[in-house]
Amino acid sequence: MPLPMLPLVDYQEYPVDEMQRRAEAFYNEMRRRRSVRDFSARPVPRAIIENCLRTAGTAPNGANMQPWHFVVVSDPLTKRRIREAAEAEERAFYGGRAPQAWRAALAPLGTDANKPFLETAPYLIAIFAQPYGLTASGEKIKHYYVTESVGIATGFLIAALHHAGLATLTHTPSPMAFLNAILERPDHERPFLLLVVGYPAEDARVPAITKKGLTDIVTFVE
Repeated sequence: MPLPMLPLVDYQEYPVDEMQRRAEAFYNEMRRRRSVRDFSARPVPRAIIENCLRTAGTAPNGANMQPWHFVVVSDPLTKRRIREAAEAEERAFYGGRAPQAWRAALAPLGTDANKPFLETAPYLIAIFAQPYGLTASGEKIKHYYVTESVGIATGFLIAALHHAGLATLTHTPSPMAFLNAILERPDHERPFLLLVVGYPAEDARVPAITKKGLTDIVTFVE
């Protein structure tokens, strides 16, 4: 049965010059975002994290199935277990499981198997994708465009956390099945990404990298 259709009441239109100002301001804010690997242990109020997760939950998604689940970890012992499991996978990755070309691409960034930020940062957010949901009776409900939907929600979350004044790091040890075990998530959920969240350390340093320019990433067909 089709859902009832409601008037679009929340859309806000702006004059063109205001649109241009807002677009430029948002770009200038987001261009300051950097992936950080040096985190402070300073606490972050949970309410800030909650509102950023609410933002993630507004993301467009396939058939409005909202095929995601976020596990927010602040418990020190759980963070330690995650670090130990992640570093075990990373040692295998850097020790030869990853192709040489992949490791060569990472070499200029100075990354290695040691991930102290997984314990230092006040929050880890484990993001899970749900290929299907379950009714109260255990019946499977297929989800659609799962990877695309969870990716968009993750982007919303990263932008919201940056907008709030926090630093993040997207961490993807492979494989990540240990997250299901440590965080007691069901088998039908697939670990998508581990997001490290907090304040950057006072002496945080980041690689000297640049982003591609507009003409390198965009083609206009007019």
